[in-house]
Amino acid sequence: MDIATHLSQKHLSVSVIIPARNEAPNLQHVLPLIPSFVSEVILVNGHSTDDTVTVAQDLLSTIRIVEQTGRGKGDAIKAGLAVSTGDMVVLMDADGSADPLEIPRFIETLLADNEFAKGSRFIEGGRSHDITRFRRAGNDGLILLVNVLFGTRFSDLCYGYNAFWRHCLDHIEIDSDGFEIETLINIRMHLAGLKTTEVPSIEYKRIHGTSNLNVVRDGWRIWKLIWKEYKGMKQQRVVTATQPQGIPEEAVL
Repeated sequence: MDIATHLSQKHLSVSVIIPARNEAPNLQHVLPLIPSFVSEVILVNGHSTDDTVTVAQDLLSTIRIVEQTGRGKGDAIKAGLAVSTGDMVVLMDADGSADPLEIPRFIETLLADNEFAKGSRFIEGGRSHDITRFRRAGNDGLILLVNVLFGTRFSDLCYGYNAFWRHCLDHIEIDSDGFEIETLINIRMHLAGLKTTEVPSIEYKRIHGTSNLNVVRDGWRIWKLIWKEYKGMKQQRVVTATQPQGIPEEAVL
């Protein structure tokens, strides 16, 4: 049974959220390739000064445009999530680095009794044509830190191609505004005990324009986020351990 038929029979819907800032030349490599079974495509326009919105509407007449009022990728994702309606949500970039033809792979992973389909460039079947040695070294260091602190086995951390069931949002809060958003989602999905499976994904080079990522600044934000989440986890464990336990049943007369 193909995905479209399965989704139709189960009455399941899929939302794709795409943050975009000045990505007009790249959208032709993204929007037309989104599978037809996707129920809604939401483009969050991050204060673009080019024709991002017009091009998006020309390429996909049914696209929903959300005008971002804040700043940052995380803020854009929050804005998209706030209006999305799908039972499953896919997050991807607008610069052509993420292949929309991989969306079925993410949806199949969710349909196979997983709650979070976490894209990875560094497992078998995945790779990156874009990451530099400097960025890879930084990413590896951050992955190691998270795996040690949280007991995870992540192979990738700072990658924006992910999918999850909407009900996951009942268990995690997404409250970061910048590029650290992917790291936050990964950690909080783990801490919430949501079943996570890594999905191999190929990251391509940005087709046009320059990235809004600042390696040093955003790397520092990710590092601070990791320690903040770790301290929060430790504090929660202390609170839980010191909470009074219920009276043993055998002690009740």
